[in-house]
Amino acid sequence: MDTELSSPRIAFLFEHAEWFQPLFAALDRRGLRYDKLLATELSYDPRERNSPYALVVNRMSPSAYLRGHGNAIFFVREYLRYLKEIGVEVVNGYDAYLVETSKAAQVDIFERLGVRYPRTRLINHSSQALRAAQGLEYPLVVKPNIGGSGAKIQLFHERGELVSAVRSRTLDLGIDHTALVQEFLPAEEGAIVRVEILNGKFLYAIKVFPPPGEGFNLCPADICQEEQEALTAPAENTGYCPATPEPAKRTMRIEACTLPPEATETALRIAKAAQLDIGGIEYLVNARDGERYFYDVNALSNFVTDAPRIVGFDPFERFVDYLRSRIPQEALRS
Repeated sequence: MDTELSSPRIAFLFEHAEWFQPLFAALDRRGLRYDKLLATELSYDPRERNSPYALVVNRMSPSAYLRGHGNAIFFVREYLRYLKEIGVEVVNGYDAYLVETSKAAQVDIFERLGVRYPRTRLINHSSQALRAAQGLEYPLVVKPNIGGSGAKIQLFHERGELVSAVRSRTLDLGIDHTALVQEFLPAEEGAIVRVEILNGKFLYAIKVFPPPGEGFNLCPADICQEEQEALTAPAENTGYCPATPEPAKRTMRIEACTLPPEATETALRIAKAAQLDIGGIEYLVNARDGERYFYDVNALSNFVTDAPRIVGFDPFERFVDYLRSRIPQEALRS
């Protein structure tokens, strides 16, 4: 007989309920009870030094501001800090969330570990963009520090385009007014690789062949495609997603891939430095020099749709196994 929680001792902290229906379904199948903490309507009392939860699972999205929930992004940071201070077990806790909501922090990790990444400068005002771009090779992207789903990344093929954007004040530096000016590298085969990590171990890797000129959204769940269509009319900056509800409707090729050992080892080092319990690490092979360049760390990992067919197993089941292992035994009963 499977074990179950005697009371709702797991809490899931999230902003976008639809993203996690497959996970909730997997939990229901396994008889694990849980509470849902909606990040947009969150509060806590700092005088309370105990929590009713044996485990909190952080599934907060940095793209919440695209759905009018920007207030949740910064409040969740404070809530996770509070949970850390009172000793609550958290999956992708405070330190991981700091990395998730700061591409600047991600670049610092790459630099500290000696990992190749696209040459990058940081700015906090659009007037700094041209100076920051000096010495970098075009095309360039201006990438908000807090992004999510490839949101608000702007691509510039040559200096004149960037000059025009600066003069017209159309550069969007994001909700914290901090952005990366970064070289946009040509990917071999036109493909990027996403490496999924769970509990410090390799889970799976997928190679994604995004359609040229269709944006930067690499969310691997079908809901991302539907949301992008609702938020953005078809245009040159439209986002894309590696999976849609029906494989026949996908606008790109996506496939499982076997990684070179050094790529797996590097992804695991990055995940450890970012203190990720679960997450996706992305890289590409630069067509100019044939080298591997890492460029993104995703703490909120929406697994690829149709995973059993693509990668050969259901990652949600393995995630539930991991969550069970994190629950203190005294919170379980037969």
